[in-house]
Amino acid sequence: MTDFTMTIDGTGVDAPGTFGVINPATGAVAERAPDASHEQLDQAMAAAQAAFAGWRGDEQARRKALLAAADLMFARSEEIGRILTLEQGRPLAEATMEVVGAGVWLKYFAELELPREVIQDDDRAFVEVVRRPMGVVAAITPWNYPLLLAIWKLAPALLAGNTVVLKPSPYTPLSSLKLGEILRDVLPPGVFNVVTGGNELGAWMTAHDVPRKISFTGSVATGKRVAAAAASDLKRVTLELGGNDPAILLDDADPAAVADKLFGAAFQNNGQVCSAIKRVYVPESLYGDVVDALAAKARSVKVGNGLDEGVQYGPINNEPQYERVSELVAEALAQGARAAAGGKPIDGPGYFFEPTILADLADGVRIVDEEQFGPALPIMKYADLDEAVARANGTHFGLSGSVWGADAERAAEVAGRLECGTAWVNTHLALAPHQPFGGFKWSGVGVENGPWGLYGFTELQVLHRSRR
Repeated sequence: MTDFTMTIDGTGVDAPGTFGVINPATGAVAERAPDASHEQLDQAMAAAQAAFAGWRGDEQARRKALLAAADLMFARSEEIGRILTLEQGRPLAEATMEVVGAGVWLKYFAELELPREVIQDDDRAFVEVVRRPMGVVAAITPWNYPLLLAIWKLAPALLAGNTVVLKPSPYTPLSSLKLGEILRDVLPPGVFNVVTGGNELGAWMTAHDVPRKISFTGSVATGKRVAAAAASDLKRVTLELGGNDPAILLDDADPAAVADKLFGAAFQNNGQVCSAIKRVYVPESLYGDVVDALAAKARSVKVGNGLDEGVQYGPINNEPQYERVSELVAEALAQGARAAAGGKPIDGPGYFFEPTILADLADGVRIVDEEQFGPALPIMKYADLDEAVARANGTHFGLSGSVWGADAERAAEVAGRLECGTAWVNTHLALAPHQPFGGFKWSGVGVENGPWGLYGFTELQVLHRSRR
């Protein structure tokens, strides 16, 4: 038995079994979550299907419900934030802000227009292009921002008139279970269902015959499997996958002025952000100053349990990711990289790793070429700007990137040459609900957020009225 229940057809539901949810700050089981059976997934899908007809028919009721959901996120942000810190590791203040952000996203979509486009209005016909809901949406979310990324899917899907079955990561199911519980008071039964379990449950969802859309955020490898599973039923997909975001400093950048911003954008959520800075390219003339500034910053921050006062960075979320970061850093050091700061795990319980700045390495090392998704940042030097841009683009990834320099126009021109979904100038990780978010190449299919994200949960319908 667990204190957290799944939400199926508006009711709290236990499962035949449970699984342990690890507190990454201790490495010990903090809670247990329901382990859904295949039959319970079928029940959730059936409930969502049954609720669809009524939910799609009343747009104003949908908007009112989303606004009420936003108010609940604001009102209960500290309660849910504590759950997030327990399962995810992030400092409590940041976890609470994730919940507040969920409310902001809900409010944005509650007020976003659902357009009807008139493409002909004459004596022959009145023709509109309208956007219709798809049906049931299967939403599968990761462990780095479990609540906010659930809302990125839930808010536009519900506004469009779809119903949703959500499966969170087994590493961070508790906040999503709490979300389902809280929203039972404002959403009709069946409109939003939450089921929890391991990877097998995700495979069942993607192969299930009820959903018409799968919205997935996670790794490239899993995203490819989701796409393959969806193909046989021609399900629509949105895939927000990995990133290996480059930051390029131009030769007029001021290392002292940009170091804190670079560090913040690389180490936010302990580096566990798909669109965080993952590698930095610096002109030879600035290289030593940039490495020194970033290393000083890394040595100055406080790492610890996210529930403790003054902690700025928590643990890596789970043991497999902790082992991966440890392996990538150790391998880079063995190949000649220098740890200007950090470079090793922190002794003691939990999945803690020193904030690490790696210098004197080049492309071809795994921590440069792959997505590390943790608190370790490689800094590379370049001699020619065109070479730096080519190196930044020389990857299967294409989520986002940034260019930094005193001449903003020149930096913007360089940013426009990056092969990625979002190119920032003198900032990074500047995300907002009205701004589309998606990737090129292996970093994804489709976008989230803004009207473009909303459109991804709709099908176009031509409504043609003859006047003859």
